[in-house]
Amino acid sequence: CPGCYPTSVLLPCLPLLKAGLVEATGIKAFSMSGVTGAGRKVAAPYLFPECNESLRPYAVTGHRHLPEIEQELALAAGVKELNINFLPHLVPVNRGIHSTILMQAKSEKAGNEALACLQQAYQNEPFVRVLNKGELADTKNITMTNYCEIGCCYDQHTGNVILSSAIDNLTKGAAGQALQNLNIMAGWPEDSGLR
Repeated sequence: CPGCYPTSVLLPCLPLLKAGLVEATGIKAFSMSGVTGAGRKVAAPYLFPECNESLRPYAVTGHRHLPEIEQELALAAGVKELNINFLPHLVPVNRGIHSTILMQAKSEKAGNEALACLQQAYQNEPFVRVLNKGELADTKNITMTNYCEIGCCYDQHTGNVILSSAIDNLTKGAAGQALQNLNIMAGWPEDSGLR
């Protein structure tokens, strides 16, 4: 199973790279995680009382999930290697990951097709919700669920496709995703035990 950050970045990006709508260079992912996403280590900077009323970046170079993200994006883009700017932040909430991703559209037409591409890619996926035009992902909509919520818009000013995704790092980013994969491997209904 992919990790929590990779899930929040890969699900919105992969269909657009596979369809050739966006460039495989200059990708920027700004991800925010609740304190449970920082791991189980007992270290003062990651305790909720220390994080409360604070927002800060961490591991902005060489984050442990970066190789996995870049590997899968490169495969989708059909290139040997791909580098992205991945900037994780710790925010004062218990659970949830929100990612905002900027990808350069190959053309204005391609940028305007991004939302339809995502809708088509995930139309039959039980745990991915692609939002309507103008809507962006919100962690409150996915808390304690196995869903990934994806929003998409095209910024004509910059030529960027702007993606937002939200997952519950303890469910879709961990146990729920593992159970979903077990269901598939065992030939059971994909959503068994997850609704």
